[in-house]
Amino acid sequence: MNQQSGHRTLTGKTAIITGASRGIGAAIALRLAQLGANVTIDYLSNDERAQHTKQHIENEADAQGRVITCKADVTDETQVNELAQTTANTFGGIDILINNALSHYSFDPRNRNTFSNTSWNDYATQLEGCLKGTYNTCTTALPYMRRQSWGRIVNISSNLVDSPIVPYHDYIAAKGALIGFTRSLAQEAGAWGVTVNAIAAGLTVGTDSSRATTEDVRERIIAQTPLGRLATADDIAGGVAMLVGEDARFVTGQTLHVDGGLTMR
Repeated sequence: MNQQSGHRTLTGKTAIITGASRGIGAAIALRLAQLGANVTIDYLSNDERAQHTKQHIENEADAQGRVITCKADVTDETQVNELAQTTANTFGGIDILINNALSHYSFDPRNRNTFSNTSWNDYATQLEGCLKGTYNTCTTALPYMRRQSWGRIVNISSNLVDSPIVPYHDYIAAKGALIGFTRSLAQEAGAWGVTVNAIAAGLTVGTDSSRATTEDVRERIIAQTPLGRLATADDIAGGVAMLVGEDARFVTGQTLHVDGGLTMR
């Protein structure tokens, strides 16, 4: 049995993870299923990949939660409503929401747009995928959490907000806005028994976005990281598991940096 799943701390809970057919989202879905949660894998377009991720989780001997897939563009309010309704109809409610989806981005320092080459439309695209998507899912999921006086929301941001080692202007601005959204929602949602936190993820190996990162940038990050390596999707999933667990019941409005100590605040 996987060490993380020794205690089914999320048994009976239901989680929606957006952008969960691959990478960080898929790792989070697996970790929460290992902790006993029922999981909805939200994805944008690739049916085959979503089904593969679902089957992978179901084939894990220690993943006890049930898993479904649901195709929904988080920027589309109607599709997000259908995502929530499908989840609630299948599992009986919504307890946990992990906002991981974003507009596609490639961390390529060689071909990035400088500020003078970054249009407002670039910013708007990232804000649409990151901030509007999170707004839509929170708007839809919060009523379920409020009725039961319990809920956990975790928004996946980036440590680049605090330390823009490479200035990806539009991406960083959108992820910074997500931190502000997290804090303001936490202030209000606390009265409903709902915690709202964020993960500031470091550069994560094995994801589509990180493939274009040049070796010199990777080495520079590793050299400045106390734990001496880049993040993995499992590392980010571990941070999420902490924040949705009962031990974090009195933690809200916080940003947990999962980057091996690269960012210290």
